[in-house]
Amino acid sequence: MSTKQAGGGKGVTPQSEDFSAWYNELVVKAELADRGPVKGTMIIRPYGYRIWELLVAELDARIKATGHDNAYFPLFIPEADLRREADHVEGFAPELAVVTQAGGKELEEPLVVRPTSETIIGRSMAKWITSHRDLPLLLNQWANVVRWELRPRIFLRTTEFLWQEGHTAHADRDEALAEMRTALGFYEEVARDVAAMPVVPGEKTPGERFAGAEQTFSIEGMMRDGRALQAGTSHYLGTNFATAFDITYAASDGSLTLCHTTSWGMSTRMIGGVIMTHGDDKGLVLPPRLAPHQVVLVPIGRGEALDAVVAAARDLAADLSARGVRAHVDTRDASPGFKFNDWELKGAPVRLELGPRDLEAGTTVLARRVDGSKETVPLAGLADSMPALLEELQQRTLDRAREFRDANTASVEDWDSFVGQVAEGFASVLHCGRPDCEDDIKAVTAATPRCIPIGWPEETGTCIRCDAPSAYGQRLLFARAY
Repeated sequence: MSTKQAGGGKGVTPQSEDFSAWYNELVVKAELADRGPVKGTMIIRPYGYRIWELLVAELDARIKATGHDNAYFPLFIPEADLRREADHVEGFAPELAVVTQAGGKELEEPLVVRPTSETIIGRSMAKWITSHRDLPLLLNQWANVVRWELRPRIFLRTTEFLWQEGHTAHADRDEALAEMRTALGFYEEVARDVAAMPVVPGEKTPGERFAGAEQTFSIEGMMRDGRALQAGTSHYLGTNFATAFDITYAASDGSLTLCHTTSWGMSTRMIGGVIMTHGDDKGLVLPPRLAPHQVVLVPIGRGEALDAVVAAARDLAADLSARGVRAHVDTRDASPGFKFNDWELKGAPVRLELGPRDLEAGTTVLARRVDGSKETVPLAGLADSMPALLEELQQRTLDRAREFRDANTASVEDWDSFVGQVAEGFASVLHCGRPDCEDDIKAVTAATPRCIPIGWPEETGTCIRCDAPSAYGQRLLFARAY
């Protein structure tokens, strides 16, 4: 479906009718992204890319503030390097894109287009680390990666996507585990405070770990169809990659010791998460901190009267910009109704409607996207009060998402209740911890263990599926997921 075809109609399929169709239509009609010419690829349009830039700025600031340095590593990885960590290559094998020809010749050694960078960064760490004085080594990379997806969906699962990947090396396990939790904290904070996504942080079960990791932690958000989205992951790799790539350091006593490494990442799938966490039947609902235009001004009128209104709107936009507000004046040659609907579709947090009568009265009509409310407000002092209003709307967007998640999360004690609950949302249950039991649950319900939530109370009992003793000393979160 082309952009022209998608944008030809008004509105999108209601969520209750077909959530998948709603999402696919909205991504294109709101001009966030389009499909690339190669199956599974996406073209991120300026409006969608601006959301990504705002997310990048927030996350990058947190990464740098904790002592990490940005670097860049090559896109191509020797296939032999990937095979040096057995679990890693086995986990990624079905998703690899491999280059066998270049420059018109068959390559002596195939090259893998990076699906992630543990191996090539591990090779570099082995060269750069010699002494305990070189530790910790704290690196981050903003890059694209390629994973050949069988069932692609724009932003959520694409053959090529953008992300950041942190890679660190440490002297011991405790320091590496602390680093892993620090990174998880970045993600939880950005999701909650920037994307207004109330996420559940927790540890993955052994069957859900990153390939080659000893421990994996994630943040899990609930979308408006009740499904989960893994929005960021942080991994403790132990000494697995240090062993494979000889990442060692000379301790203070001169002994040669293996480093403990971590890796962690958040990607453009977060944009998909924002769409599905907040969107409604009218379109996007963007939290102000991620909105390309926080306030959109729509001048209304004709001829000279319109000229005066446009000038006033531009003056107000300048005042808003001076106060740190991203303001945009919509001067397109289109009807006011079209513009109102378009900015509702694109999720602008605040819309100001300004016509000749409003200008004469010294007022404007202010529309809030998150709840659809409208009111007439004075122009005087509006620029000064707008930052506080945007913060209020940011919190309201988060509260709305949290209320939805909590209303669709339940602790269940029997199998029939579990089956019903995971069809609607999150189920909190006890589980035996066996991978074959996880597989059985997935086969019957399509639900998987999302995480072992951090900070949940201790509890023991029997598995929701097989009645064996529970294994984790607390409840797990199960859900269907993207």
